[in-house]
Amino acid sequence: MHDKIQQLSPRLANQIAAGEVVERPASVIKELLENSLDAGASRLDVEIDNGGIKRIKVRDNGKGIGKDDLPMALARHATSKIHALEDLEAVATLGFRGEALASISSVARLALTSSRDDSGKGWQVSAEGRDMQAQVAPAAHPRGTTVDVRDLFFNTPARRKFLRTEKTEFNRVDDTIKRLALSRFDVAITLRHNGKGVHNLRAGSGRVEMERRVSQVCGPAFMQNALHIDVERSGLRLWGWVAEPAFSRSQADLQFFYVNGRAIRDKVVSHAVRRAFADVLYHGRHPAFVLYLELDPASVDVNVHPTKHEVRFRDSRLVHDFLFGSLHRALASVRPGDRGDGNNAGDATGQPLQPTPAAAVSGTAAGEFAGQQRMPLSSAPSPDRLQGQMQGYGALHQPYAGSAGVAEAPATGAAPLPQELNPGLPPEAADSEAPPLGFALAQLHGIYILAQNEQGLIVVDMHAAHERIVYEQMKSSHAAGGIQAQPLLVPVSLAVSQREADCFEERSEVFTALGFVLQRAGPETLLVRQVPTMLHGAEVEQLVRDVLSDLLAQGGSDRIGERVNEVLSTMACHGSVRANRKLTVPEMNALLRDMERTERSGQCNHGRPTWTQVKLGDMDKWFMRGQ
Repeated sequence: MHDKIQQLSPRLANQIAAGEVVERPASVIKELLENSLDAGASRLDVEIDNGGIKRIKVRDNGKGIGKDDLPMALARHATSKIHALEDLEAVATLGFRGEALASISSVARLALTSSRDDSGKGWQVSAEGRDMQAQVAPAAHPRGTTVDVRDLFFNTPARRKFLRTEKTEFNRVDDTIKRLALSRFDVAITLRHNGKGVHNLRAGSGRVEMERRVSQVCGPAFMQNALHIDVERSGLRLWGWVAEPAFSRSQADLQFFYVNGRAIRDKVVSHAVRRAFADVLYHGRHPAFVLYLELDPASVDVNVHPTKHEVRFRDSRLVHDFLFGSLHRALASVRPGDRGDGNNAGDATGQPLQPTPAAAVSGTAAGEFAGQQRMPLSSAPSPDRLQGQMQGYGALHQPYAGSAGVAEAPATGAAPLPQELNPGLPPEAADSEAPPLGFALAQLHGIYILAQNEQGLIVVDMHAAHERIVYEQMKSSHAAGGIQAQPLLVPVSLAVSQREADCFEERSEVFTALGFVLQRAGPETLLVRQVPTMLHGAEVEQLVRDVLSDLLAQGGSDRIGERVNEVLSTMACHGSVRANRKLTVPEMNALLRDMERTERSGQCNHGRPTWTQVKLGDMDKWFMRGQ
């Protein structure tokens, strides 16, 4: 224990700072690549050995560093990106703290070579973590900068012991490269590991080139199931790609979010995304997205943590509501038929396909299946229908290639199956284009509806689909009629803190709008006199406490709305058609048409898929047709 206060040596101060900035090889590469991008580089070449533990080499074609600035480049708190406090309040560059190179050079052998022109002549500065004295010497180098980092943590063995295996460290580096590659589509990036090429990402600024890179980083399956969004409002712009709920993940490994080009992790963003997927994602699953938020740099504080992974928004509520609203509407707008084949969100070029209008259906099939006047569910087919079905079974022995929208000339020259012998298809199907979910053919085990569309076979979970339809209708009706409330016979007394009670008085209109009537009965006491009718019998005390907590933490609360939706979801589940209920063909067709009109009809209230497409080509493979 030393009693005397002393100034830390530059080396020790830098090594302490390195503990925050330099955690592993991936963090070194992140800092170096961000410096290159700030220097205006359009090409980045990364080479690593032994997962980056033995060597890291980053080369760029940016504007370079002059000879006189090279020694200062390795000094702590030395930067060209900000000069005054006002600059810090609106940072537009990725780096600005002036700590990265000093921290890296204190725990590794670093050599930085740079040139500002095309003469081929440059200068090199090096340091090896001992006395921190930078050595400058002439060196051949094209325009740009190369940073060579060797033997990471060679002089801090305790830190080196915390590094993982070569494979683990390489995977971290790979993730860093991918995350940065999605932030700048206009920059070409290559990665080599132990002399072998890993990535060669070409630069591009068009929509097709961007989606090609997203596909390379996130996989082609992501792009095939992705919706492209671009929304601008109140000085905020959100654009990028979000995967449909059916393409969910068991872990949050395909979530890329950028604020003004900077990859970040933020609680406000996470909560907004989670709410947008609230009733379309299966329990325990995670959404996949690549999203970009653009706003005034003065509206976001990036100087929150040395690693710059976190940000703080000046108006977090505005950002939260904008993100939630944009994603919520994007997911709600997807209907069957918005995609070319029933599963993919875009065509081969990534351009979103226009919705296919549902075919006009007359008679019973045109009615709302989930409407207030539900059509009767028959327990047995009529004699006339039964006779028609038997004729259809007999017609199976005739050559038949298809029906509405997919018919082809039979090889034997026989006529297609007459419409009157195919009771599963309504009369208009013979003359009109099949709607996205096609026309009902039959019911399987009282659980699934089998339908035929232009691509092949549609299989629908009738309970899950009807549950979503009823749920969306109940939400719409509830929103239109407002929140109905009822008084309590005996008011509920809540013991709260004075801060929570003051918060209630300041924001009492929030509770009133949600159907609650509260009264302050003392410095630390609230009385609940009225609650929403739909939440009667719920744990009112805990709900009010949660809302107060939300108001204090983030200025607003969605808990009551979420709880109301939970009640509506339960009611919709109990009010939906159950398994083993026999449906007539018109009733099945009515359900299909309702699905095509209903928001989020691809998933039930619990996030399970409601339908799937089996293509004719896949069925041909089952039976080796055409092989």
